[in-house]
Amino acid sequence: MEPGLCNRAYLLVGGLWTAISKALFAEFLATGLYVFFGVGSVLPWPVALPSVLQVAITFNLATATAVQISWKTSGAHANPAVTLAYLVGSHISLPRAVAYIAAQLAGATVGAALLYGVTPGGVRETLGVNVVHNSTSTGQAVAVELVLTLQLVLCVFASMDSRQTLGSPAAMIGTSVALGHLIGIYFTGCSMNPARSFGPAVIVGKFAVHWIFWVGPLTGAVLASLIYNFILFPDTKTVAQRLAILVGTTKVEKVVDLEPQKKESQTNSEDTEVSV
Repeated sequence: MEPGLCNRAYLLVGGLWTAISKALFAEFLATGLYVFFGVGSVLPWPVALPSVLQVAITFNLATATAVQISWKTSGAHANPAVTLAYLVGSHISLPRAVAYIAAQLAGATVGAALLYGVTPGGVRETLGVNVVHNSTSTGQAVAVELVLTLQLVLCVFASMDSRQTLGSPAAMIGTSVALGHLIGIYFTGCSMNPARSFGPAVIVGKFAVHWIFWVGPLTGAVLASLIYNFILFPDTKTVAQRLAILVGTTKVEKVVDLEPQKKESQTNSEDTEVSV
């Protein structure tokens, strides 16, 4: 192999690894902060028990913060359901999706552990673990989580789609999360995010009906992805292109532009083929 070709390959692999590492750290950090602040808002402090509005607003702000921090680096998923939706819509490869979900679950666990560590023992209780409330059946709980996550993922796609809007999606996605909490708290405590449910459950060791907070959100995310990407705003990808994106062997539209100010000067960057 020619030295020049070797150097180009080395730079390409090195640049790709740097970008992926930053994206995974962004997902880890964003999910950890989301869990720390969001779950922290539901803790039953004796002097001031949390209200539904307080919890909804806190999750709104935590979501907006997490999205603003990570959307330029990783696309601001911070949620396995969102990552699955992007995978189904052929916006991300399977290897990257698996890595994102692992980073999100790790971040959620660390965020929950930090919250547990700084919270007095009498306030920790179950650390905000999602459970079924008010005589809601498991079937009803799954259906509620499905609908809540469906509206969230539809909002994520609409807010992130460059064909539809410009600017930061943080405010709109945060509003969608708040909307879900205003209703979902009465049924399931409102998850819409398997990582949010997973982190506290790991720390306190409570996994009763935990499956609901995977099945409901993931099913809702898949339905939302099919509705948005194949009905509301279908794209022109062929089956072959979708399969190539799935395994990470083709060019895909970059999730983010880390240096947008250099976009015009790097006219050849879009022709570089990488695996994602």
